[in-house]
Amino acid sequence: MTEPSVLHATDDDVLTITLNRPESLNAVTPDQRDEIVRLLSEASTTAEVRAVVITGTGRGFCAGADLRGAATSGTRIAGDVARTLRLGAQRLIAAVLDCEKPVIAAVNGTAAGLGAHLAFACDLVLAAHSARFIEVFVRRGLVPDGGGAYLLPRLVGPQRAKELMFFGDALSATDAERMGLVNRVVPDDDLDKTARAWAERLATGPTRALALTKQLVNASLDADRATAFAAEAAAQEINMTTADAREGVRAFVERRSAEFEGR
Repeated sequence: MTEPSVLHATDDDVLTITLNRPESLNAVTPDQRDEIVRLLSEASTTAEVRAVVITGTGRGFCAGADLRGAATSGTRIAGDVARTLRLGAQRLIAAVLDCEKPVIAAVNGTAAGLGAHLAFACDLVLAAHSARFIEVFVRRGLVPDGGGAYLLPRLVGPQRAKELMFFGDALSATDAERMGLVNRVVPDDDLDKTARAWAERLATGPTRALALTKQLVNASLDADRATAFAAEAAAQEINMTTADAREGVRAFVERRSAEFEGR
């Protein structure tokens, strides 16, 4: 039997999503995209999932959108391209940003175009030493999509973002770490182990507090100080109703380590 193009498994409260088309460096098809969006949406509402890892099989993390079979000629109705992006690449990136559980990218190889943006949208990015990141759009005469012009300036600033997007040069994992696009570079053989260790640590944390923290940080990039402070106060108000917050306070008073249950 043929393996699914997206593998997924939940173990010890960690959901691992694996792109599984190694022969195409895991270029994303519409069916794969929809499956990843579904899995991330379900992760938000599934108590047994408290952290997510996204990775790929073979030599590629994700080589971007699979353009084979995409129409390059013929009649096109006004709005078709914008609609395709909203329902496709942008929906995938939004699913990562909006997931209420922390998401780790374990970049095992080439991450190009939409694949790079999929990694950059994650909350934490681990990269194998052999990984590389490519803003490939300019090579094809295309404008960056999948939220690239939104994500990159917020991660590395506008000048660096333009350099990456204007030239489309391959960026090594080490250089990506130096620029702030990657949290940590590890030897290829240690990637899975490190991603698993990080995910398991997150999965034992205060799940709702992490979700609210993620929301606050992401929203702060588009908010003024007053809005950000108001959102912080509201998040704190909500979080103080959780069992994990009460456990955290009790543990502090009792001078012991907290045991969070994700509630």
